[in-house]
Amino acid sequence: MSRSRMVISGCLPGAPQWTTDASSYDYPPTYLLDREDEGYNSDPLPSVFQSSKMTTVTNSNSAAAARDFLTFVRASPSPFHAVAESKRRLEAAGFSAISEKDAWTVTRGGKYFFTRNQSSVVAFVVGGQYKSGNGFSIIGAHTDSPCLKVKPVSKKETAGYLKVGVETYGGGLWNTWFDRDLGIAGRVMVKSGDAIQHKLVQVDEPILRIPTLAIHLDRTISSEGFKFNNEVHLTPMLGLAAKALNGEEDKGKHHALLLSKLANKLGVNVEDIGDFELCLYDTHPSTIGGINDEFIFSARLDNLMSSYCAIEAIIKATGHESDSLIRVASLFDNEEVGSQTAFGADSDLLEVTLRRLAGASVEGVEAGKTAFEQSLTKSFLISADMAHAVHPNYSEKHEDNHRPSMNKGIVIKQNANQRYATTSVTTTILREVAKKRNVALQEFVVRNDSPCGSTIGPMLSAKLGLRTIDVGNPQLSMHSIRETCGVQDVGTAIDLFQSFYEEFAAIDKRVSVDL
Repeated sequence: MSRSRMVISGCLPGAPQWTTDASSYDYPPTYLLDREDEGYNSDPLPSVFQSSKMTTVTNSNSAAAARDFLTFVRASPSPFHAVAESKRRLEAAGFSAISEKDAWTVTRGGKYFFTRNQSSVVAFVVGGQYKSGNGFSIIGAHTDSPCLKVKPVSKKETAGYLKVGVETYGGGLWNTWFDRDLGIAGRVMVKSGDAIQHKLVQVDEPILRIPTLAIHLDRTISSEGFKFNNEVHLTPMLGLAAKALNGEEDKGKHHALLLSKLANKLGVNVEDIGDFELCLYDTHPSTIGGINDEFIFSARLDNLMSSYCAIEAIIKATGHESDSLIRVASLFDNEEVGSQTAFGADSDLLEVTLRRLAGASVEGVEAGKTAFEQSLTKSFLISADMAHAVHPNYSEKHEDNHRPSMNKGIVIKQNANQRYATTSVTTTILREVAKKRNVALQEFVVRNDSPCGSTIGPMLSAKLGLRTIDVGNPQLSMHSIRETCGVQDVGTAIDLFQSFYEEFAAIDKRVSVDL
C-alpha cells in the first residue's frame, strides 16, 4: 500500500475526519503479557499452570493473564481507578486519547479512546478496510461493583468512636463487609488556584472497620442468623474521639482526621479539598489460591474481570489492517444501580459514539443518510458480565442441565423472558468464533422457580437494535466483598474476545437471517 494520505470530510456536525496513512498500520509491540510486574512474574508458576490439563489457552498465557489481572484489579479500587488503569494500558499499547468535546480526526487502522466522567471509557480500532456504513464488533462491560460510598455529610460519633456515614451502592452481600480491613478510594475535586481538578486518591490502609457484635451479646445469632440494619449497623468506625486533631471541635461535614488523611495522600491542603466520590474497599490483596492454585480470590470480579479481558483483547487483537469493521470496547459505569446515568449503558454513550463514526464520509464520498442505521444491522455486541458457577454447597440452586463450572469455559447466558439478550443466531455466531481458538463454552439458565438477574445486554440490544449475546466467566460469591473465579478462565475469555475481534467480519458473511 502506498504512503499517500487522504483526508475524508465528515458529513455530520462532530463527525470525524477520516484519514488513511499506511504508516498507521504499524502495530505497537505487545506489552502486557511480556512485561515484568514486580512481585508477580518473579514467582514460581503455581502448579495449575504446570499442568497438562489446559485445553483452551496455553499454560504461559494463562499464567500471565491471571497474574496480570491481579495487577489490574489491585490498581482499580474504584471505577475511576479502573478507567485510569485502562487508559494507562491503552496508551502504552499505542492508543490515542481523544475527547467527546472535539471533532474527531482519526485514521483507518488507527486506535483511539475517550472517557466520560472518568468512570467510563470507550476504546476503538478502525479497520484498515473500513467504509462508511460498515459494522462494529463491540464488547461491553462495566467498571462498577457493589460497595459502600461515603455520604455527603459523613461525620458521626457514638460512644467515643469516630464513625463515617456510608451509603450502600448496588446489591451487595453486606454481611461480608463486617470485620474487614477497609481502605478508601475514589476521586476528589481539588482547587488549584482558579482551577478545579479531578484527582484520584487511594488510602490503601485499614483506616475503617465495621465490627460485628460479640456472640455473647447476640445470643440469637445461632438460631435466627446474622441480622443487621444497613443504616444503623453498617457504619464503619474511623478511630477514637479522644484522638481528634489537636483536641479541637470539628464542625465540618467530614471528620478532620479523614480530610487530613486525604490531603496527605493528594499532596494538597485540607482547605483545597472540595467535594468527592469515595468508596470503601477491602485492603486485603487479591490472590491466587486453592490446593492447585486454580482459583482467584478477589474483590470486584463482577465486573472488573470482564472489563480487563475486553481491554486486553482489543489491545492484543491482530489483523486490524485488513478488517472492514470498527472494533469497540465500551466499559460503562453504574450497571449495578440500573445504568440510567449519563455514563451508564442506558445513556447515549454508545449510540453517540457509533453514530459519529458511522457518519463519516469515505474517499470523498459523503455517507448516506442511513449509514448509521445500516451499520447497526452489520454489527454485533458481546455483553460481558460474570456468571454464576455451580456452588459446591448449594448445587440445588442451579438447573440440573445448566451448571457451569470454573475453569471449563465461558458461559453463554440465556433466558426465555429476555433478561439476557442471547438468541440462537448470536449463539451460533459465537460458537463459530470460539472454534477459531478452541475455546470451550458452557450454558446457563436459571431454574423456573428462581428470579433471573439481567445485564446491559438487553438494554443496548433494544436501544440500538444490535445482535447481542450475554456471556461471562463463572464465579462464586457474586456481590460479596471477596469473590472467587477460575484462574484459567482469564486467558480463555481474552482468547474468545480476541477471536471475536479478528474473526467476526468473516463469520458474519456466512450467516443469513434477514434479507
